[in-house]
Order: sequence, then C-alpha cells, then structure tokens
Amino acid sequence: MHRFAIQNWTVAESRRDRRVDVLRGFALLMIFVDHVPGDWLNNITMRNFGFCDAAEIFVLLAGFASMSAYGKCFERQGARSGLWRVCQRCARLWLFQLGLLLATLALRRSWLSHYGVSEPGSESFLGAGLADIAWAASLRALPPGLDILPLYIVLLTCFPFGYAAARLVGPFAALAASAALWAAANLLPGLNFVNAADGTPWHFNPFAWQFLFAIGAVLAIATQASGGSLPRRTWVVAGCWAYLGWALLQAAPWTVFGLPDLGPWRLSVPDKTALAPVRLLDVLAIAYLVLSSRRLTGLVRHRAFAAVEACGKHSLEVFSLGTLLSLAGQLAMQTFGDGLGMQIGVNLLGFGIMLTLGLVLERGLVSPPASLALAAVRHLRR
Repeated sequence: MHRFAIQNWTVAESRRDRRVDVLRGFALLMIFVDHVPGDWLNNITMRNFGFCDAAEIFVLLAGFASMSAYGKCFERQGARSGLWRVCQRCARLWLFQLGLLLATLALRRSWLSHYGVSEPGSESFLGAGLADIAWAASLRALPPGLDILPLYIVLLTCFPFGYAAARLVGPFAALAASAALWAAANLLPGLNFVNAADGTPWHFNPFAWQFLFAIGAVLAIATQASGGSLPRRTWVVAGCWAYLGWALLQAAPWTVFGLPDLGPWRLSVPDKTALAPVRLLDVLAIAYLVLSSRRLTGLVRHRAFAAVEACGKHSLEVFSLGTLLSLAGQLAMQTFGDGLGMQIGVNLLGFGIMLTLGLVLERGLVSPPASLALAAVRHLRR
C-alpha cells in the first residue's frame, strides 16, 4: 500500500473519509433550511454563528472529493481516462441543473396558477420562453436559487488544468496561483461572470470560489499524506477556536435570543460573492478542526449519523431534491402562513425526505437517476 505523498503524488488506496461525508450531509440540510425564508431554523444554521455558511462547506468538500476521486483516476489510469471521468461528471451535473430548471419552472407556474402566489424575484423567470430556457440551460442565465451547480460545473471543468499545474510545479505553487486569482477577484469586482437573466454578476464568483475548491483538493492530498488526518497542533487548534469564537460574537443574532446586540462593534456582513477573507478563514478553521480530529473519526461511525452520512455520499441527488423541497416549503409558507405548525411541517417533511433519499440510494434500494436513464437507453436499443 503506497502513501499519498505530496512530494511524489503517489496515490494510496484509502476508504472514504466519513467525517467529510457527514459534514457534507449536514451542509445539505442547512442549505435546505437557509433557502426557506421565514423559517425560524434559519436563526440556528451556521451562517448565524460565523462568517461563512453551508455553501462554503459544500464547495470546499467538492474540491476534496474531486481530488480523491478524479486525481486518483488521472494518477492510475492516465489523462484520457481522467478527462473522460471529469466530462461524465460535468455532463451529469448539467443534466441535474437542467432537470432542476424545468422542475422549478413547472412548480412555480403551477403554484401561481392554483394559488396566485409566486416566489419573490421570480417574475421574469416565470415569463420565460423557450429562448430564455435555452439561455438558462447553457448556464448563461441563472434563475433565482439555481446558481450553485453552475459554479460546481465551472470549477470541475477547470479541475484537470489545476491538477496538471500541481503535477508540474507542485500543489502549493499551484495553490499560490489560485490564491492570486482569488485576490484579484476581491480587488477587481468586475472580474466575474455576468448573469444574462438580469445583467448582474454571478452570486458565486468562480474566479474567487475556485480558491476554496483548490484548497479542498490540497487538503485531500495532505490528509492522505498524514495517514487520514491533518497533523493536529495545539496552537493551531487554539487559534481556530479563538477565531471561531470571535466570528460567533460578530455573526450571532443575539437579539433573537433576547440578548443585546454588539451595535457599532459588529462588522458589516462580509462579501459572499468574492469570498471575503474573513469568510475564507472561517471555513478553513472549521475544516482544520474536523480533518485533524481522529476522535471525530470514531464519533461519526455511530449509527445516529448514518442517514446524514448517506446524504453526503449522494450529495448531488440530495441537494437537487432539497432545492425543490425548499422552494415548495417557501411557497407553502407564503400561501398558508408561516406559523409554528407550518414551519414544523416544512422542516420535518424536508429533513425526512432528504434523509430517506440518502438511505435509499446508499442501500441500493433504487437506482440513481443516471442509472435509470442508462437502463432506459439500453431498453430502447433492444
């Protein structure tokens, strides 16, 4: 068994990091909650207790998973096989994006037809014709709430170039170049893609968020080089907790819990589009504490985390379903009120369906959508 050493890039045989899957599963559940305005649980998701939110966790772990999966493919099977795997994944992401586009359009229009209620900000999308849908399918126009998968597609498309650069100059030199591009995106607001739907910049600037994706990829190398966990240094742990404590003081909605606000001592909300430095440091502190903890490795083996871990393993399917459920929950609360009973119902149904889907896919009780499509194609060829 060879070690995945940063110096020689020898890829080791390794099992999935259960900490990563559990953390990604929790991120998916929080994304669902954060996308339902008016839900009281919005007050206790991670965005209220630090500078970053579940989106940063999702992108960081996407980079981690991409290096673990596709980096090994490039290493063992060569460039052609690696590129083919990446292209397959990008195609699958695009198909899910297209499916979400059509499903959300159908849901919004049918809800508007039956109840006269639509999601705020979706008026132009509701009036979209075939040409507008084609623009959205080509990722040039991003409808409201459908901007995470396009970012993922762009980042994964660029992964082979980042991997090649890391092989040529080393992972940390490649990471330095990625950091320079992130800094440029923070200093030059115009360095971004434009959403053709409304002429505004992408909410997740790919030129900035690629740095977080690249960090996740390097963390995958580093954890395997260290035997599965990052080296745990007491002073680094203390620094991470101190930073997260300060972020908690700054970001927590104290008034919701009947406590006084920080007032003039509170920082303004850091920019999410360009991934402001304080947001980046926040997610990196969380990642270090998680990936350096061997105790957590044992804890997540408990069966209580099985459903959340399953969601993390099947993140694309669970994320897509969660996106539709959050839209349905938002429309239901706008139509029938956002009382306590409605909020409990929306959250229980949302969590229950997402966790159930994760377990169903993990246990092989039903084939994922891609497998079903492939089976259908094979049937038609007979």
